[in-house]
Amino acid sequence: MDDAALTPVTRRDVERAAARIAGHAVRTPLLNAPSLDAAFGRRIHVKAECLQKTGSFKFRGAFNALYQTEGDVVAFSSGNHAQGVALAARILGKRAVIVMPSDAPEVKIANTRGYGAEVVLYDRATEDRDAIGARLVEARGLTLIRPYDEPLVIAGQGTCGLEIAEDLPNGVKEVLVCCGGGGLSSGTALALEGRATVRTVEPEGFDDVARSLASGRIERNARLTGSICDAILTPEPGRITFPILARLCGPGLAVSDDEALRAMALAWTHLRIVLEPGGAVALAAGLFHHDGDVAVVASGGNVDRDVFARALALV
Repeated sequence: MDDAALTPVTRRDVERAAARIAGHAVRTPLLNAPSLDAAFGRRIHVKAECLQKTGSFKFRGAFNALYQTEGDVVAFSSGNHAQGVALAARILGKRAVIVMPSDAPEVKIANTRGYGAEVVLYDRATEDRDAIGARLVEARGLTLIRPYDEPLVIAGQGTCGLEIAEDLPNGVKEVLVCCGGGGLSSGTALALEGRATVRTVEPEGFDDVARSLASGRIERNARLTGSICDAILTPEPGRITFPILARLCGPGLAVSDDEALRAMALAWTHLRIVLEPGGAVALAAGLFHHDGDVAVVASGGNVDRDVFARALALV
């Protein structure tokens, strides 16, 4: 992608997206549990995007993008973007082909097929999903819907931030957001500009965004696999998302897989919500790497049974 061709995204784009998805996406609650607050000695507010259609925030950006896209589409995703695109395509009467890693959670592969999409599996350690997507675009005349580095997707994800801005108590100045390529984080940062500072949260060893924010240039992860937080394992920040993150976000945070699992268990115990590991990293950072009142985005809840059982065993 040529730098000159990069399309900026503004808060106004986020507001327009909110109007498009109204009546289709769920307005998710900002939850608070007094028992969790008491255990950690401060107030922790949880934006429950695990209660969004398809079980994650991804439906927001997918619907906004597909609403403005002619014809059938292709997307690549470890599962949450896949499901969002699949359901949005079904609602809008389009055909969707989804390129998914073969090690994606079975529940995500099954749900994507269940929404009516064709699934093409690949090995993320040895195959290039971008190349596979490009071949499908050329062979079938499909439109590629990128998972995060796409202005319409970023604007759609930012609608989560608009809702947070309406519900956030005045004393809360930081919002922690689970981060892969930065679509949700950058969109939320645009929506919250002047209201609260967004901080990205990633798995340890896959903190390309945090390192990029620290260095001022895009940094790439050395590995693409090796964490249970499959939903947010991306090679590097997006070229559209990173300038937004660099302008608006505070320093990035990273949490361990064990901390993500503990956050999943605490979310179930105190809030009765189901989170997947990648959707729990912001809560993990808010619990274990923050010392004040905070809001966090619980970005997804599409977790396999055995992983959830592993988390619950910790409490």
